[in-house]
Amino acid sequence: MAETGAGPGSSHRQWGSCDSPEPEASCRAVVLAESNPARYGSVWHWFDEIYVLLDLLLQQHYLARCSASFSENFYSLKRIPMGEGTRQALATAGLPKRQHWKSLLLLVLVPYLKGKLEKLVSSLREEDEYSIHPPSSSWKRFYRAFLAAYPFVNMTWEGWFLIQQLCYILGKAQHHSPLLRLAGVRLVRLTAEDIQALEKKLSGATSNQTHSFTSRVQLALRKALGGIAFSLSTGLSVSVFFLQFLDWWYSSENQETIKSLTALPTPPPPVHLDHEPSSALLPKLKTVCPLCRKIRVNATALSTSGFVFCYRCIYSHVKAHQRCPVTGYATELQHLVKLYSPES
Repeated sequence: MAETGAGPGSSHRQWGSCDSPEPEASCRAVVLAESNPARYGSVWHWFDEIYVLLDLLLQQHYLARCSASFSENFYSLKRIPMGEGTRQALATAGLPKRQHWKSLLLLVLVPYLKGKLEKLVSSLREEDEYSIHPPSSSWKRFYRAFLAAYPFVNMTWEGWFLIQQLCYILGKAQHHSPLLRLAGVRLVRLTAEDIQALEKKLSGATSNQTHSFTSRVQLALRKALGGIAFSLSTGLSVSVFFLQFLDWWYSSENQETIKSLTALPTPPPPVHLDHEPSSALLPKLKTVCPLCRKIRVNATALSTSGFVFCYRCIYSHVKAHQRCPVTGYATELQHLVKLYSPES
């Protein structure tokens, strides 16, 4: 989802910010849908709509309570109407209705529509590659023209944001995002009075509350909702970081790096031990057991040395001597590995 104001001086991540951990949530929805399609398939089908509804509730809560979006409040910022002088209203006062609803729509609706448009373009490109429409179809000509024009429209959109950011860096603009200008607001730092007012509103002044049963229930509900909102706001940033770390750690691009970091070094070749086994010379034929000098029966390998013997021969030898008869390496019965050839 979009973040129209991540904060002055910070890098602008237009469609992926602290406000919106959508890629991680989308991955979890895919896992649920694949694990139990009958129960969670609809969740994946309506994921965008469910997500935009939850995002709407989250942004509405922060705009009404802190005059800022979720990430703007995280960075101690607030929104004020454009043209407001040095005397600014407290963050707890909220935005005027016009700026409030415009901010809410631009925070939630614009990213939702852009995401839907990108999915539509992706599906149309796939359909164009495996199209069953006749070449002269008017629909085919229309969406081919749409696909040809979309990169230029998207480049214009991204360039608009880039130019706005450059103007902001050079001190030629008051906004780092054009969506803030469309909402009629600008970002400023929270003052000490704002922070005190937010803390006071969070704790809740109960001295003026009546002690009737209805008032107590309403107060308890407000405290519960406030506690849930506070827990979400504090835990969301940590969970997003953790999920992004897991996504990076298990990404296909990172697998080679992980293997290089976690792979064990190649062990050196085994050192020959000076000993005098009962059968020092190996047979010339690979199918002959080094102990009984006959064709192997029930071929069994030693995991400590790799040599292959008859099961009965090597079992008796290891049980009596606890070592490999060829190399002399210390061996136990659990190191015997039965081999099953296709012929057997």
